[in-house]
Amino acid sequence: MSELLEWEGAEREKRPLILTTLQEKALLVGVELYGSGGDTWKAEDSLEELAFLAQTAAVEVVGQTYQRLAKPYTGTFLGKGKVKEIHRLKQELHYDVVIVDYELTPGQATNLEEEWDARVVDRTGLILDIFARHAQTAEGRLQVELAQYEYLLPRLRGRWTHLSRQGVGGVGLRGPGETQLEVDRRHIRDRIAALKRRLQDVHTHRELYRTRRRRSGVPIVSLVGYTNAGKSTLLNALSGADIYVADQLFATVDPTTRRVDLPGGREVLFTDTVGFIQRLPTTLVAAFRATLEEIGDADVLVHVLDISHPNAQEQADTVQRVLGELGVGEIPQIVVLNKVDRVGAGTAAEVEALAGELGIPTDHVAISALHRWGLDTLLDRIAALLDRETEALDVTIPYNRQDLVNLFRERGRIAEEEYGEAGIHLRGRLPRRYIRSFEQLATES
Repeated sequence: MSELLEWEGAEREKRPLILTTLQEKALLVGVELYGSGGDTWKAEDSLEELAFLAQTAAVEVVGQTYQRLAKPYTGTFLGKGKVKEIHRLKQELHYDVVIVDYELTPGQATNLEEEWDARVVDRTGLILDIFARHAQTAEGRLQVELAQYEYLLPRLRGRWTHLSRQGVGGVGLRGPGETQLEVDRRHIRDRIAALKRRLQDVHTHRELYRTRRRRSGVPIVSLVGYTNAGKSTLLNALSGADIYVADQLFATVDPTTRRVDLPGGREVLFTDTVGFIQRLPTTLVAAFRATLEEIGDADVLVHVLDISHPNAQEQADTVQRVLGELGVGEIPQIVVLNKVDRVGAGTAAEVEALAGELGIPTDHVAISALHRWGLDTLLDRIAALLDRETEALDVTIPYNRQDLVNLFRERGRIAEEEYGEAGIHLRGRLPRRYIRSFEQLATES
């Protein structure tokens, strides 16, 4: 179905390349774990999302089924009855691949392939495949390749080598190509180590860029949210940018930053980040560390929520959980209810009622990024929040505390700077979450 990696000349970087020649037929298998806290998503709803992911990966879905479990079975994840049922479905549906809506262990995937005599792709493999399709920048390709190799390393199996000889591939295999699956684990580990070194260089470069950006004093607003919530459409509407937009999951993989003027002429930087999703693969989180650190630099988070989605509440909960895991939950946040044009909520009262039903916080703004409704209100709210979340600070910092001087310069807005015998006297405004670092140095205004 596809070639996975090719060399584009001896001096060029290896990159994921998708050359789809036919659509694979896939059976989707959902799982709802109700034990040990359970899932917030129902199996049927998660399967609908999995079907959208499969569509994005150019896979033809020929059927779907699901099972509710208290906990996964060690050897096959699914129960024996369900495993046999899926095997029987092959005669009826003629599927080529089974996509399981959870991350499987290498042993579970191997056992299921033997039971079904078909290739098995789990949720993580499918998401990695989509990232391989959509990564456009050199950094994004490095990140995806690293995530793919770390995912594939424990899953290398001798019988995969027949794919290279037949010249076929398929969903869940894009990235490190079939020929790479034939090399031994030592070479794969060497490649992983090389990719990590390259990404560390990227991380260092990004940190220098962020330091210069912070010293400019321009506030940073990060757009966060579930995949396909409309973040890129919103950034296009606010900035006049031309970011790729599609009704697909993970249409945006690479971060984009644009300047936007707030009411009154103040300039801010808006950053569009990769969308979140339930059961976000840990390999992706690790590989995209430098990209996700962009969120931590923000002065304000704008959580874009597709209010028209049937699982809007579950999506909102997923985003808040991921933000907490990234350690950025304390950053001031505005919830944006996007796509109100799709819900038939003709009045503000109706939007408020819908938000109340979903348990959305009261500090939200209803918009349609596509039709540019409510954008002025959103910018007003961002400007007000930026002002509210900063405090006036007048301090004299000893010369041996250059770290605090740098913090003020990078995260605040300095109105006055003087050098005296006792230290550097700074006066300006600083986000409240940094004030505690200066409490012992505060002087009378």
